[in-house]
Amino acid sequence: MASILLLYGTSEGQTEKIAHHVAGVLTGRGHAVELVHGERLPDSLDLPAYDAVVVGDSIHRSRHHAYVREFVERNREVLNDCVSAFYQVSLSAASERPESVAEVEAIEESFLDETGWTPDHVASFAGAIVYSQYGPLKRFVMRRIARKEGGDTDTSRDYEYTDWGEVTAFAEAVAADLPDLRQT
Repeated sequence: MASILLLYGTSEGQTEKIAHHVAGVLTGRGHAVELVHGERLPDSLDLPAYDAVVVGDSIHRSRHHAYVREFVERNREVLNDCVSAFYQVSLSAASERPESVAEVEAIEESFLDETGWTPDHVASFAGAIVYSQYGPLKRFVMRRIARKEGGDTDTSRDYEYTDWGEVTAFAEAVAADLPDLRQT
């Protein structure tokens, strides 16, 4: 059984929901997973004690959360020395517009280049539009973005674009790279 830290950054909850799904796949494979929100890192966190680290973050205004970036920059040596994985979540990942998908890829590449992290697994997942959680201004802005991206614009309901099969495949790929630490 491997010990895995799964750290995530989220604004509206979809990245956390994906983190729980990834954790479920990994625990289903017999591994121990500790889920931690990137803004609430425990002082006692001993990163080298983990066999693997998975980091997930959402993209807002073409950027990742500063606290996730800082965690990766501060711990890049440990991250580069263990099995590690990164996933990002963006509404644009579900876009039908090639330029939007290319922008998501560029954000990912820039984040990894700037932080100096070379994870073993990288993925971009489509997020969600949760109109029910937005105030009037954000609902208006998100509706405009959704229209531009070819998404759903009925603000009376929420929309989830995440492909859970892709998320499961990502988690299974991470699990396949984990050392077999069981005693024989």
